[in-house]
Amino acid sequence: MNYTTQMDAAKKGIITKEMEIVAKKENIEVQRLRDLIARGRVCIPCNKNHKSISPEGIGEGLRTKINVNLGISKDSYDIDLELKKAQSAIDMKAEAIMDLSNYGKTMEFRRKLIGMSTAMIGTVPMYDAVGFLEKGLTYIEAKEFLEVLRVHAEDGVDFVTIHAGINKANAEIFRRNNRLTNIVSRGGSLLFGWMYMNDRENPFYEYFDEVLDICEEYDVTISLGDSLRPGSTYDATDASQIAELITLGELTKRAWERNVQVMIEGPGHVPINQIRMNVELEKRLCHGAPFYVLGPLVTDIAPGYDHITSAIGGALAAASGADFLCYVTPAEHLKLPDENDVREGIIAAKIAAHAGDMAKIENASDWDDKMSKARQELDWEKMFELALDPVKPKKYREMSTPEIDDSCTMCGEMCAVRTMNKILEGEDIVLGNDEFGVDSLK
Repeated sequence: MNYTTQMDAAKKGIITKEMEIVAKKENIEVQRLRDLIARGRVCIPCNKNHKSISPEGIGEGLRTKINVNLGISKDSYDIDLELKKAQSAIDMKAEAIMDLSNYGKTMEFRRKLIGMSTAMIGTVPMYDAVGFLEKGLTYIEAKEFLEVLRVHAEDGVDFVTIHAGINKANAEIFRRNNRLTNIVSRGGSLLFGWMYMNDRENPFYEYFDEVLDICEEYDVTISLGDSLRPGSTYDATDASQIAELITLGELTKRAWERNVQVMIEGPGHVPINQIRMNVELEKRLCHGAPFYVLGPLVTDIAPGYDHITSAIGGALAAASGADFLCYVTPAEHLKLPDENDVREGIIAAKIAAHAGDMAKIENASDWDDKMSKARQELDWEKMFELALDPVKPKKYREMSTPEIDDSCTMCGEMCAVRTMNKILEGEDIVLGNDEFGVDSLK
């Protein structure tokens, strides 16, 4: 039986090879996975032209995935460096990479990235439009934006951010409701500018059916962008954000009718006490579609440390039901991240994702239990093997060699784990040294 997309196959009762791969990775029944895809609760972003991909599922009942942003820009134009960052992300098992390139040879970079990547690749065609079409923003014709989308789809992009929710009605809601930080979405601000200068409807909203034509043809998942996401905790969960979310829910149903898979993008900057509410609002208003969040960042006062503010929010969001975390690096709000920033951002996001999974995924804590057992046994090599990032703990251990091999330089011979192991095994505990006298604990 023929099918056009993973959702089309699922609705027809077909189990695809991609579904089989994802079901094995997630350790769930493939029939259950197929049913979740048919209902839009899970998506498998997997373009027909992305031949090197190792498919992943995003959504209900699955592990929380993470995304890494990178790409070339006018101020930092080094294709080889960005490809090196991408390889590092793949090596660190990031499930997705978004190419946010907006200057120069974007097509060359994108095609090289897709060719090498086992991870899902996402893009924002709006970013690429000005350079690709070689004209100013104001002079781009509405349907020319769709030409850029088609090129990305043909190249093999697995998911695309489409800022279709900032239509004229929602733009007016934004203008009537003052914000502290206005519009912080790059794509959203560009579209708002295009709409304002041309007095036209958002082309991605006006021609959403044509967007669906392209995405259905190549099985590109639509990541419905949150143009009006809050850029500060002050603006969180305001009228503009919620109005757009309602529109995204309507667009989700239109996409599903065409068998196009959908994710919903979410905030942004959100106070810690509003995170669960934001996840529940998305799941309600967007009919259970997978939720893809940036952070959320729970405070605005920590530039240079926003990988931490986002990991706090990301863990809470994932535990509350968010499905996909976009990493945030220490360079957020400051500069393009370097290789070390990318690494720090990935680690922080993976910690957040796993912490969230422990609250919602059966057996997610098995990994933690194995680590705890290795610690109880003072098996340092096993601890390194199990570590999310084995490089840093090994480095720390080598930097500070303890006098007693099975302890560390923090506690030394007073290590509680070492003490308890010896006591429970019937051994004497000797503390101190010749200089201070010897005490025995029996």
